[in-house]
Amino acid sequence: MFMLARRLRRRGFTVHAFSYPSVRADLSANAARLARFLDALDAATVHLVGHSLGGILIRALFHYHPDRKPGRIVTLATPHGGSRVALQLSRHAFWRWAMGKSVAQLLAGAAQEWPAPPREIGAICGTRSIGLGRLLYRGLPRPNDGLLTVKESAYPAAREHLVLPVSHTGMMFSRTAAGQVADFLAAGKFRK
Repeated sequence: MFMLARRLRRRGFTVHAFSYPSVRADLSANAARLARFLDALDAATVHLVGHSLGGILIRALFHYHPDRKPGRIVTLATPHGGSRVALQLSRHAFWRWAMGKSVAQLLAGAAQEWPAPPREIGAICGTRSIGLGRLLYRGLPRPNDGLLTVKESAYPAAREHLVLPVSHTGMMFSRTAAGQVADFLAAGKFRK
């Protein structure tokens, strides 16, 4: 997230990066960590940006710890609708272990039962079909970002969706994606 954070700082945002142990802790434990991290920030408004599973963690935060400061949310390549690749890999013991507890909770459908966070939400999906997911799961339908289909990363509760020609990982390095994140955080809408 370094490049994205740097670009958001250049657009005038104060950025605090949060890391979490997705393999050894489940979403509820990581949501508790995130709540403590956010509670320590000295800010009246706190926007949240999550890439991939980070977007699900933001939703877990609002499910388990709903009293939050105002702000907007942007998810980037987040498996809101699950992940065919992760589901396929979870059939093998090694990959279940490697993906860890947070992904296991996602695959069990926990996030599907959570209400939408009461915030303006923007979801960015990618269509550059490059990545490890395509190598590990050859039947991934298009359009996809190399790991998730656009349908999997769209979020029905989002105020706006945006599809960009970027890969799952490449989204974090994309100048265009960073600009769109900044626009949504500032005004509640993506630049068309």
